[in-house]
Amino acid sequence: MKRLVRAAAAIAAASLALAAEAQGYPTRPVKIIVPFAAGGFTDVVARILQTQLGAALGQPIVIENKPGAGSTIGTAEVANAKPDGYTLAMVSTTHVITPSIYKKMPYDALKDFAPVMKLGEGPYVLVVHPSLPARNVRELVALAKAEPGAIDYASSGNGSSQHLVGALFGQMAGVKLNHVPYKGSGQAMQDLVGGQVKVSFVGAPNAVPYLANGKLRALGVTTSTRSADLPDIPTIDEAGVPGYNATLWLGLLAPPGTPADVLARLREGVTKALSTPEARKLVNSAGVDVALSGPEEFAALMKSELERWGKVVKETGATVN
Repeated sequence: MKRLVRAAAAIAAASLALAAEAQGYPTRPVKIIVPFAAGGFTDVVARILQTQLGAALGQPIVIENKPGAGSTIGTAEVANAKPDGYTLAMVSTTHVITPSIYKKMPYDALKDFAPVMKLGEGPYVLVVHPSLPARNVRELVALAKAEPGAIDYASSGNGSSQHLVGALFGQMAGVKLNHVPYKGSGQAMQDLVGGQVKVSFVGAPNAVPYLANGKLRALGVTTSTRSADLPDIPTIDEAGVPGYNATLWLGLLAPPGTPADVLARLREGVTKALSTPEARKLVNSAGVDVALSGPEEFAALMKSELERWGKVVKETGATVN
């Protein structure tokens, strides 16, 4: 009985301490862990948010890149962090893909986090190296069918959204592409431009400079509608793979048990930070459209996406190389 009383008292004391700290939140720098290498979709948007959110909250925002194991290394640190709002994760679609790819997960993608809010969404662009004689999606499919497994496609890593977007393409097009995982999208892009790999699904801002100088060729965008930044590039659906649709989304997660008023303060700060025309323009330049939604909607999105990509993994047989 005494042990129970002491335990209850300790829990009550900890709760009171968190509540007291939450009232003045934030009083020190807030860390956002990006579970990917620098230079990719998620990292670029995080660094745009860094300045804007810091101004809105009145405290510095520190970005920390912790890539590896399909984004699970950095994300696990947030799942186990103190629930005080000072350690957050910026996650992408990859967050709900890895549970179906990896046999052992260090956390439950839904239960072990408090959703703060969804931040944005955007397309990938299917690009090929000019040495590959495919000028459109149908020609790429024909080449891949003629030589099953001979065409490599690069991704930012096993279990990444780039990996599964490519696997989904292969499954729906009825072709076999050889997945080549890299330690980050920067390395993947370097080898793609160099011609070591011939195909990839990349963020629009990463693709645009190489499309302009002819070092890459765009065949389609992954979303169901064309990209405003690349209006002349068809969707993969209209270019030859009916029904294809894959959207990258980004959002913020906090450790479970983070006080409601801290989460509300974060949402208020993020909404303010990303509501100005300047901020929206910057985020758009990273290939993402600002698309804010609250914790309930974000939680529902993650649940549906977990189920969707789990089905894709099962149907495509995608595995960790």
